Amino acid sequence: MDSINRNQPEQNHRDLAGAEARELIRDMAKEIETCFFCTTGGTGQSRGVRPMSVQQADDDGHLWFLSASDSHTNAELAHDPAVKLFFQRSAHAGFLELDGIATVSTDRAKIKQLWDPILKTWFTEGEDDPRITVIQVVPREGYYWDNKHGQVVAGAKMLIGAAIGKTLDDSIEGMLTP
Repeated sequence: MDSINRNQPEQNHRDLAGAEARELIRDMAKEIETCFFCTTGGTGQSRGVRPMSVQQADDDGHLWFLSASDSHTNAELAHDPAVKLFFQRSAHAGFLELDGIATVSTDRAKIKQLWDPILKTWFTEGEDDPRITVIQVVPREGYYWDNKHGQVVAGAKMLIGAAIGKTLDDSIEGMLTP
């Protein structure tokens, strides 16, 4: 690695693949819950970018969302199913970027499984609202940035490093290949 990473006394890059990558995706998505969901060819004023709540992160690392059949999101996915998702846990750690393929369906059993009463804000007819669709995102690859030992240890290492003039960053980052 180059840049600041060469000043690190400890390893701060670790690529994750397979089950480890899927576990990180699932755990971060469950904890963070909301992401920026980006489509190509944006048809609305948001240019294809919108915050969306993850309704489920399953054991395969697939992410599930609910959307409206008449939304810009669904129209954009019909044109191109490639998506990019951005998650952020806190101001200094827990960042996740994913590239994936989205599939839209009207699977009523999955809608019932994912339904939360607060969603009635957007789907006024409840879980039987005919406009509800399910979006499944299957991640293809991604990148993560986090800390190894939690916020307290990371903060302490930064303060000590600043005091002694040495890079003691507790960060970890790497490619994800589910």
